Amino acid sequence: MAFDGFTLKAVIQELTSCLLNGKITKIYQPLPDEIILGIYSGGTNYALSCNISSLYSLHLTTTSKPNPLSAPSFCMLLRKYLIGFKIKNISMLGLERIATLELEGYNELNDLVTYRLIFELMGKHSNIILVNQNGNIIDSLKHLTTFSGSLRNILPNTTYQFPELNKLDITNSQSFPNEIKDISLSNYFLEQFCGTSKTLLNYSIGQLSIKDELTLENYTQLLSYLQNLLVKIQNHQVSCITFDKDYVLVPLEPSSSLFINFFLDDYYSQKELLEEFTQYRNSLLNFIMKKLKKIAKKSDEINKKIQECSKTEDYQLYGELLTTNLYQLTTTHTDHIVLENYYQQNELVDIPLDISLSPSDNAKKYFKKYHKLKNTISIVTIQKEELEKEIDYLESIVYELQIAKTTADLDRIYQEMEDNNLFARKTPVKQGSKAFQIRPKSSQNKKIQNKKQSDFLSYQIDGFTVLVGKNNQENDYLTLKVAKENDLWFHVKDIQGSHVILVVNQKEPSQETINRVASISAYYSKAKQSSNVPVDYTLVKYVKKLAKSKPGMVTYTNYQTVNVQPNNII
Repeated sequence: MAFDGFTLKAVIQELTSCLLNGKITKIYQPLPDEIILGIYSGGTNYALSCNISSLYSLHLTTTSKPNPLSAPSFCMLLRKYLIGFKIKNISMLGLERIATLELEGYNELNDLVTYRLIFELMGKHSNIILVNQNGNIIDSLKHLTTFSGSLRNILPNTTYQFPELNKLDITNSQSFPNEIKDISLSNYFLEQFCGTSKTLLNYSIGQLSIKDELTLENYTQLLSYLQNLLVKIQNHQVSCITFDKDYVLVPLEPSSSLFINFFLDDYYSQKELLEEFTQYRNSLLNFIMKKLKKIAKKSDEINKKIQECSKTEDYQLYGELLTTNLYQLTTTHTDHIVLENYYQQNELVDIPLDISLSPSDNAKKYFKKYHKLKNTISIVTIQKEELEKEIDYLESIVYELQIAKTTADLDRIYQEMEDNNLFARKTPVKQGSKAFQIRPKSSQNKKIQNKKQSDFLSYQIDGFTVLVGKNNQENDYLTLKVAKENDLWFHVKDIQGSHVILVVNQKEPSQETINRVASISAYYSKAKQSSNVPVDYTLVKYVKKLAKSKPGMVTYTNYQTVNVQPNNII
């Protein structure tokens, strides 16, 4: 991430211009690793967010976030100590990613006291620490000890110490190293100077049009560029731009006095949404994959039983041959016997026998095995069909998750999973994402039932409207409720995919139009990356949903098939 010392310096410069002497009015902790301070300053309400997760940052925010019903303990502690306090100073330690709010106010005894709220934004070591005027830690969001691998003890009632600084200060002129290491220019600056980041260094080197090589000329130019950038930061003459899937500070006049803060707010809000979406989808996907793995084991067991049942006819034959030849069987208590098979032109059949039983009892044993396996085969055949349907349905959910684009899409899939009793409990355990939780059935069902035509993916082809379902519930609603009986229904042959409807409006589509719609159907399926994909199409009136079948599962007749290349560009 590019939240380096330069970025923090620019953020604090902007915060100083608007938050000094501001009063803390509210404190929230919407996420386990985020604290938001509500600050009233100069007639305006501000919200200062500090996030110490993997997306560590400090900036003003306008993003609204839901808060837990009961505030966490650290949030309650901050409210106890800091509500009503004024911000007297905002500073940072050199170019280290450590920001300090110096706060002043009256305690419960009406004594004027000062506190420091310290934001340490150092990757996995990030923390938020409240320190009293004597330099002792009141509490912190994370408790760390040297026994757990930390370089310092961050615990209540211990003296707060800044981390050791073992890098050079870029604000001072530094001489070129006497011994040139076998290292690139950017990596040398990254190792030697605090406050830099790989993104900033790569951008700066590109702007200077120099090579990433450690030479005196390159070193001097890059050092001068970064020192000049610091001067621009102090004069509020820097902006943020996106660069290399990240962002970077640039020496440009900002369009507003809080440009960098709100640029970062937008950037990290999008990052959080993407991370939440990814965690949510992965939680659901892992859940489905575990169920598929369990079903695969059951399927293997059933296949073994079916393999055993393949000998059913042999056991019947052995019993019949033994019974027919009992009159000539004089040898008893033998381990096998060879008899003629009158069903196969008297071919000789070697029949294994239980040496402890007579030929008559052996015949009864084989008939018993025959009847048992005959009953078993009828049961396991039904079980196999049910498992195949379950696998097909679960794989359709995997496809839905793969094409989902928004958290709302995942909510609909989650609701479908809950409605179809895929969860072992009514309220499954959260799996690492705050989004992985039950949504009210009533509100979700209402959304599905009130679907409008405009809510589906839509295309216009040759004057026709084409509608595409994005999940199983949408597929059912689109096919069974929205589409008319003379519209054309498309689906990839024998592969999970979306239901696609060509709305004909009493017009006759050409074969070229049908092929183009089939290409869309192939694109919205698991065969998206394949070529020459077979797509079935038929009139909607020939598409039927069997009773008690899973969402999105239908049967169809009177269909035709075309082979097309997947394509959604019309």
